[in-house]
Amino acid sequence: MSVSVLLQSARRLDQLWEENHGSVVLFTWVQFLKEDTLDFLGIQSPLEVIRRNVSGSAEEGRESREESTTDCRAVLLMDPRADPLPQLLDYDEAQRQRAFDCKLFCCGICFSDKQGGDCLCFKECQHVFCKACLSGYFQVQIADGNVQCLNCPEPKCTSSATPLQVKQLVGEEMFARYDRLLLQSTLDLMPDVVYCPRQSCGTAVMLEPDTTMGICSACRYAFCTICKMGYHGMSHCKASAEELSSLRDEYLSASEEQQGFMEKRFGKRVIQKAVEESSSREWLDENCKECPRCSTNIQKVDGCNKMTCTSCHQYFCWLCMVLLSRVNPYSHYNNPQSKCYNHLFLGVDMDEEEEDF
Repeated sequence: MSVSVLLQSARRLDQLWEENHGSVVLFTWVQFLKEDTLDFLGIQSPLEVIRRNVSGSAEEGRESREESTTDCRAVLLMDPRADPLPQLLDYDEAQRQRAFDCKLFCCGICFSDKQGGDCLCFKECQHVFCKACLSGYFQVQIADGNVQCLNCPEPKCTSSATPLQVKQLVGEEMFARYDRLLLQSTLDLMPDVVYCPRQSCGTAVMLEPDTTMGICSACRYAFCTICKMGYHGMSHCKASAEELSSLRDEYLSASEEQQGFMEKRFGKRVIQKAVEESSSREWLDENCKECPRCSTNIQKVDGCNKMTCTSCHQYFCWLCMVLLSRVNPYSHYNNPQSKCYNHLFLGVDMDEEEEDF
């Protein structure tokens, strides 16, 4: 409230004093402040926060200083030029947390009644679990590198804990690992981010559009984003994937004399790399598929056709490679309109007991 509004309220209290001269006035004052102040000041809604412009605030501040010299009761608790909305939101959050700490909640993991101060409430779903259970659960996930899986333990709930909540439940060393892995996993999902190819560096590099040059901000190494070698301008990379494959086939089918010549021409290290990378690429092409979200190679060993990416933990269909809902991924196989309808176990080898089931 501005100084002028405070002065109006103070003067109204003076009027009430004069009107009730000789009588008890304290209860009348309390009634006015609680029930009648908004109507007296013409405030339609106490929830409407009006943001004043800079010029208006400066003028009001000058008038407030002049009026405050006439009545010492008009005491401002905050600068009239400041925006009250952040303070109101912070106060609201503090009061909500205070009320939450005083309540009793039944933990859905250990089924014990705990005070709110010993519990944690997920922001999105409002599910409550005790900090002791969540602390152990989060530490196991972070130790395994599953920083994207700090979700609410409630079945079929997809809400996750905020970094501030994680920090409250794990130690500083564990949180540092969580923070580092979370940043790395986020960068891995960004198509315009690569890592410096120098083994001693590995800094994340943001790519410029329409260029194949990357410059590391840490070691200043300029490299080709395709072959990861030193930047070679408009020249072609030393060996493409197809060239490496043909080079491997030619080397394996050549005689010892021809192999020696190829090693002198291209270098023995390049030949070995071509053999290893081409064999690995062929194996991946025959046995793996790329995640439709992050392009990580996924091998299906057994189980149904609902797959989970080991890198970004996205659900997808092994048959048509479409992304599946995190809430109900099996609806893809239960929908008659889907081309994978009733194909959840298509191509899966099952024994007699599983087929009967």
